[in-house]
Amino acid sequence: MAEVLAENQRRLEAMARDRYDPLAGVGCWGDRVDVGGNLVPRAVLEQRPDYASLPGLEQERIRIGEDFEYWCARCVTIKDKQSGRNVPLILNRPQRRLLAVMENQRAAGRPVRVILLKARQWGGSTLVQMYLAWMQLVRHRGWNSLICGHLHATSKGIKRMYNLLLRNYPRQLLDDAGDSVRFTKLEGQTNVQQIEARDCLVITGSSRSEDAVRGYDISMAHLSEVAFWQASAMHSPDDVVRSVCGSVALKADTVVVLESTANGVGDFFHDEWLRAEQDRSDKEPVFVPWHEIDLYSLAVDDAAALWSGMDEYEHQLWADGCTLEQINWYHQKRREYRSHELMMAEYPSNASEAFTTSGHNPFVGKDLDRLQQGCALSPVLVGDIQGAGLRGADAKRGVCLVSVPLGRLKVWEQPEVGCGVTTRYMVVVDVGGRSDDSDYSVIAVWRLPQPERKAAIVAQWRGHIDHDLLGWKSMQLAVYYNHALLVVESNTLTNEAARAGESEYILQEVSREYGMIYKRDGKKLGFHTNVKTKRMAIAALIEAQRMQSYVERDIDAVNEMRDYEDHNGRYAARPGKHDDILMTRAIGLLVMQDRAVVPSSDGPDPSEFGDGWMAYSQPRNLERPLRVR
Repeated sequence: MAEVLAENQRRLEAMARDRYDPLAGVGCWGDRVDVGGNLVPRAVLEQRPDYASLPGLEQERIRIGEDFEYWCARCVTIKDKQSGRNVPLILNRPQRRLLAVMENQRAAGRPVRVILLKARQWGGSTLVQMYLAWMQLVRHRGWNSLICGHLHATSKGIKRMYNLLLRNYPRQLLDDAGDSVRFTKLEGQTNVQQIEARDCLVITGSSRSEDAVRGYDISMAHLSEVAFWQASAMHSPDDVVRSVCGSVALKADTVVVLESTANGVGDFFHDEWLRAEQDRSDKEPVFVPWHEIDLYSLAVDDAAALWSGMDEYEHQLWADGCTLEQINWYHQKRREYRSHELMMAEYPSNASEAFTTSGHNPFVGKDLDRLQQGCALSPVLVGDIQGAGLRGADAKRGVCLVSVPLGRLKVWEQPEVGCGVTTRYMVVVDVGGRSDDSDYSVIAVWRLPQPERKAAIVAQWRGHIDHDLLGWKSMQLAVYYNHALLVVESNTLTNEAARAGESEYILQEVSREYGMIYKRDGKKLGFHTNVKTKRMAIAALIEAQRMQSYVERDIDAVNEMRDYEDHNGRYAARPGKHDDILMTRAIGLLVMQDRAVVPSSDGPDPSEFGDGWMAYSQPRNLERPLRVR
């Protein structure tokens, strides 16, 4: 314990040495030189070698052009959220880290491009907006900016900060002391304000009306709460962002910042964040964990008791460099939440936790992180089935796969064939809708588990298609993968057939040509999803993640799992999200618990059964309760 206390004291002292005084230049960004007791950016002296001999007001005017932190403390007024008073903007630690990313890009002569994942309110939007204001009021004339939120109210809220700045701006620090800076409306444009003294425009808009920004020469864009931008029949967030970013030139001092709190995974903002993390984007990712915010710390009365009461997660916080005071705050704050997942969603320690959608997710984040590791493998083929669209006996003759650009079929492993090969497969189908705005249909191909070898997803087709064509395509993939067992989730087909006065006609038609179709109750074709079987299937998926008993290949499957919710045993995707890929995993894992599908190690060798290979003809009823290990 003595070693822990000594290390904690070292960390506290290191934080105390982090003195910050932007007026004196202490603790500020960049290479600085002492001039008369103040640390001034070296760029100031390179611009004016005689800086030290200039009058004080002239020094200030020159310094604010290269020293953003000094300009904030000297010229910017904000409303303090704690006291409600108007105060100078003194950057906190997270704001200084974000600024360093932006200033490193600017100082290198590169366009400033950032994607910011926000957690709690530490002033990220404030820092971005003031950075744009600095460019307009100090560094450039005619430097137009755009503020675009998911709603007009968001954009206008950000602009109110700008208004407060202009009302309190020290006039003597303008280029011309006689100039004034204020917003005036541009004639005929309700969402465009101009600052005549600087010959610049500030345009506000929303993601729902991107046409409002067309026709303007934009040098900077602040895109706010991007994760909440909604897609419509007319455009998507992708369209809006590309339209905006395409209008901003690739030159020095231009700025584009995408910022948002997380709103789940699999959306445009999450995709852009992953691209930035993987260094495949022009934007640099910035995330601020809760423990970088100075407010979140609590004095420790009994360090030994705290240490002994820390769980594995809190010990990891210590290993990551947190102080006992920070961990004590976290430890006490957790007591307010009914689950740790809810706490992590509100106070994330890393980006993965920030993207956790809610405390209702039935899957464990660390299990999903491990599952995602299998998604690093790129498909060996992207394409389709040659002869797709064929029906009946013609559909199963000479099935082969072909490469097609932007094809909907992804193949990670080809079927293993040859003398002595006993590798068996299962094809699981989740039936979606036909139209582009409906749920997707998914055909997932499983390699079934073998001794010393996990089950794995080896191929997948996903798209919108007529249901009869989906049935034949599923059969073709089953034939291609060693005459696999074909398991079709039949709810949609049954309901559709009932409305037409028929009975599961599509599955019956396919079954006449292909005998390896899963039956329930010994006679009914397809897997029926109801409240009971869905719980059982999700339980099988939870267990498989915990035990790491299968290999996932598709990142979209993991994203759907991150966006899944459990409301008192009723499972569903979050509003606006999908679970079609997820259900092919859950159903497949549940079916695999049948020993007729995956024989035990001391059971019969499936190779004895030839092309039919399946030891069952009437598998047991999976709607009866299963023992979930």
